[in-house]
Amino acid sequence: MIVFRMLVLLWVACCSVASGDVRVAQIFGDNMVLQQQTSNAVWGWATPGQVVTVKASWGAEARATAGPDGRWQLLLETRAPGTDHTLTISGKTTIEIRNVAVGEVWLCMGQSNMGWSTRNSFEADQEAEVDLPDLRIFRSEREHWHEPLETNRDRLARWKPCDPQAAAETSAVAYYFGKTLQQELGIPVGIIQRAYAGTPIEGWMPWEIQQDDPRTIQHKQSLDTNAQRRIRNAGETVGKAFATFNHELADYNAKIDAGQTMKNQWKSLSPPIITKPAHLGHQYPGHIFNALIYPIRPYGIRGMIWYQGERNAKDVAQALHYRHQLSQLIEFYRNSWHEYSNGSTPDDFPFQFTQLPSWNPPQEKPVEGLEASWAVNREAMRLVDRDVINTAMAVSIDTGDAIALHPKNKKPIGIRHAKLALQNTYGKAIVGSGPRYLGHQVNNGSVVLKFDGIGSGLMPAKPGPLNGFALAGNDRNWHWADATISGDTVTVSSKNVPQPVAVRYAWAMNPSRRNLLYNEQGLPASPFRTDDWPLSKTGDEIVTVNKPEKPEGYQSVDWSRPEMKQ
Repeated sequence: MIVFRMLVLLWVACCSVASGDVRVAQIFGDNMVLQQQTSNAVWGWATPGQVVTVKASWGAEARATAGPDGRWQLLLETRAPGTDHTLTISGKTTIEIRNVAVGEVWLCMGQSNMGWSTRNSFEADQEAEVDLPDLRIFRSEREHWHEPLETNRDRLARWKPCDPQAAAETSAVAYYFGKTLQQELGIPVGIIQRAYAGTPIEGWMPWEIQQDDPRTIQHKQSLDTNAQRRIRNAGETVGKAFATFNHELADYNAKIDAGQTMKNQWKSLSPPIITKPAHLGHQYPGHIFNALIYPIRPYGIRGMIWYQGERNAKDVAQALHYRHQLSQLIEFYRNSWHEYSNGSTPDDFPFQFTQLPSWNPPQEKPVEGLEASWAVNREAMRLVDRDVINTAMAVSIDTGDAIALHPKNKKPIGIRHAKLALQNTYGKAIVGSGPRYLGHQVNNGSVVLKFDGIGSGLMPAKPGPLNGFALAGNDRNWHWADATISGDTVTVSSKNVPQPVAVRYAWAMNPSRRNLLYNEQGLPASPFRTDDWPLSKTGDEIVTVNKPEKPEGYQSVDWSRPEMKQ
């Protein structure tokens, strides 16, 4: 442990800049977007005691004094949206930031499906000539660290106006969300993308706020045990990890200094990461927060988009626990941004998340059980959306892939997030969500389901009867049900269940091939259940999610779905 701390201190010393020059955090730079009509946190470093002044071309001005650690932070007021502004930061030296826009800023974060690029998604060719200078994107490479980072090592991360290259490399979900918002609002929109493949929700929150969570404790202990075993048996010591890291970081910095930017034709150079030992890796509680979120907090934002959950839906018990974890993450991020911005960011800002898409072979049973952990995770998200204020959930069961974990049909998800924001955050007169289950009534052998989010009316995805509903009686045996639409209700019945007590809809890993329920605006209903029967209990077999084998030459194809209207 002493060697570990010495190496950490050595790394910090090597990366520190012993200079009186005024510096700003990396996220402040040319082409940036500041959140409109609020006080935006601006921060950086200077000589301790140095007074730093920030002047904006729209007339706002603020100043701060660098503290003993050299860090300064101030709040800069913004008013109406606009472009072509400048910021002048003055102290011992002066920095000028050009082409600053004022508009709407959203932070988009999550694991690999949030990071999945527009270039690798369906319909990418339609964005080949995009030119949206008022959509600005700040995308950074993945990083994690065992302690909070003041600044990232990714030296290529910068704000970019949206041109074909910027669109191609950006998260497809974030891109289509931002593009739709910018075009509908007619003002500048800034998207901050922070994504890291294969990361659990535990990595996106500080350890301190999870340290009493039994499942997080178990997760951490498992990684600690793995690390000690690998250190003992494979020689994967902390010292070796840092030696390799520092060598690779020096090589990365040398290439950047020499003007290189690309690792290959498609991939930019990125800073190194540590994967082993496991207690230094990206799965460890807090490590993603430390490197991807801490350095940009509390940049002024309107809200957040979250697309993560696959890593926390490997089995039913884990998926059930996600309801608590997602609520905890939302509360922490809101309180944290509010506190560190001195109240400028509301403590109930909009938080939207993506319900998991379809994956695995298409549904055949009326209700899948312990093998359908993603169905349980979807229900956890639905309940968070119901119970936590100012949240919204983009339903995506009509997207996905039966084989690939990274489906290419990301465009509908991004657009659905934009519709949710346009309705809920910006007050536009549109229908932002699909049908949402409100309640039910048992009536003469049938169950009548009530919904909101019906828009102009309920409809099936395609001609023919709805066939994604299942019924059960007191015996808790599930049977396929007949379902008919009447106004804002769906009536469900089955000759096999003369006295029904519970309904489930689209309760499977991949219900996408059923004739699903939509509203006439082309937005799908979320899977749901009316019962509160235990989904997992002590002693149940742990069934981990099946990862289908990919046939040789397999090619993903998009699925048909109703057209989104409005």
